[in-house]
Amino acid sequence: MSTLELLEEHIVFDGTQYKYRHESQTLACSMTFSLFLPNKEKFSNPPLLWWLSGLTCTDDNFTHKAGAQKAAARLGVAMIMPDTSPRGEDASDSEDFDLGQGAGFYINATEQPWASHYKMYDYITKELSAIAHGRFQLTGPEFISGHSMGGHGALVIGLRNPERFQSISAFAPIVNPSQVPWGIKAFSEYLGNDKENWREWDAMELLKHDTSKKIPVLIDQGDADPFYEKQLQPAKLAAVADAENYPLTIRMQKGHDHSYYTIASFIEEHLEFHLAQLATNQ
Repeated sequence: MSTLELLEEHIVFDGTQYKYRHESQTLACSMTFSLFLPNKEKFSNPPLLWWLSGLTCTDDNFTHKAGAQKAAARLGVAMIMPDTSPRGEDASDSEDFDLGQGAGFYINATEQPWASHYKMYDYITKELSAIAHGRFQLTGPEFISGHSMGGHGALVIGLRNPERFQSISAFAPIVNPSQVPWGIKAFSEYLGNDKENWREWDAMELLKHDTSKKIPVLIDQGDADPFYEKQLQPAKLAAVADAENYPLTIRMQKGHDHSYYTIASFIEEHLEFHLAQLATNQ
């Protein structure tokens, strides 16, 4: 397991916010991630929320803008925030904001030049998970959440690992990437032109074909989000969930947009949602 370099440590409410750097074997580059831990004396083995951020973001966006630490400290929830893609001079990039660095889409790329570094799914579910579980002894229940591209990532990772994650939540997720411009562009580059290979990275396809264990999902979508109709289309996922009798709740939030103001408005309710599912399952 790689050596961790502590970059930041901040006391915030009744917990501590950390930022680390390490050399990722999976991504073959240096990566950062952020970690919030509630008071260890009160919560010796807290549940863990994985947060996946959206296009152009890093692990800092959530820690700086979401205001989640106060609720997480009160509720006793640890939170881990990976970066959104490989980084550095060796990792392939693009001048476009929706491809390359900052746009890893939480998948395992199979096409060059991306395949050498862009293995974000394996990085999160294996390498960074081993760090969370081993180095920080976070071995309790796990939830996953995210925003936009990260909402897509949360849905895909959660649906592909229903035995691991107790519940999923998302803000303005890309629910059907194989059918919208952001996803088509990324999948064509990262996965190639055979669309059969896209299905395992598309939440709608996963919901249709693999619902052996159904875990609760909460989505918040602002009706003033400029990407709502063209890129996000949550109603399509709702229709599939209805057909499959899947426990999905979509809340349309009047006047809310695609920004972290929306996330800050409802993140406490998302944390409470995850804990409520945990209580139900115990």
